[in-house]
Amino acid sequence: MSDPTPVIDDLHEESEELDRLVAGADAPRWALATPAPGWTVAHQIAHLAWTDRSALLAVTDADGFRALVEQALAAPDSFVDDGAEEDAGLPPADLLARWREGRTALEKALRSAPPGARFPWYGPPMSAASMTTARLMETWAHGQDVADTLGVVRPPTDRLRHVAWLGVRTRDFAYGVHGLTPPAEPFRVELRAPSGDLWAYGPEGAPQRVTGPALDFCLLVTHRAHRADLALRADGPDADRWLDIAQAFAGLPGRGRRPKGERA
Repeated sequence: MSDPTPVIDDLHEESEELDRLVAGADAPRWALATPAPGWTVAHQIAHLAWTDRSALLAVTDADGFRALVEQALAAPDSFVDDGAEEDAGLPPADLLARWREGRTALEKALRSAPPGARFPWYGPPMSAASMTTARLMETWAHGQDVADTLGVVRPPTDRLRHVAWLGVRTRDFAYGVHGLTPPAEPFRVELRAPSGDLWAYGPEGAPQRVTGPALDFCLLVTHRAHRADLALRADGPDADRWLDIAQAFAGLPGRGRRPKGERA
């Protein structure tokens, strides 16, 4: 049984870092367009606030969350955008307060969850640790969109280990969402952490391998950068194919980012 406390602590720190970034932005900067088509900085924060509320409902009110899933099934193509749009028009101070309130309530609920509990989600049920990892991945990824928009370079931290782990764990899901059969053999993934440590996953002698900076791998699996702009190496045809389709998030893959040289 995985203790969720370390990842909850890291989610708290990741959220606080993004909070400091947007709290100092004036209203015109909240209205800036981000790399996500149709989404401003306000939409990014509104999406996180909405998803935190959804997660809180899953942890505290399973029946209420099932009603939310029914809404998602009724509008699968617009459900996420509708959720972001719901709060994006609020004054920045009100939106920021709403995000803070929701994420604080979710953190409290996750810390209080009974050991071994599993909660409904849009895919398979999730443990407290898994749900927190997913929230950290989203917070970091949407925070990257905000940072890119505001022209801020965020020093990477070893909190990325959660995003990297999720990116490795979702390998077979990425194949499936593209209508492909996952390889039967596990890959070896070796990533250099921001601290300089080596994060390794899979059998040491596996012929299919991915190596490179952990930051680059996390940017890839969250679709925040194009593979052509990243220092990732694939050894073996299956590993090479994976780097073209990898994603750590649920849902359809979307268009992703274009290489820097092709951007308008």
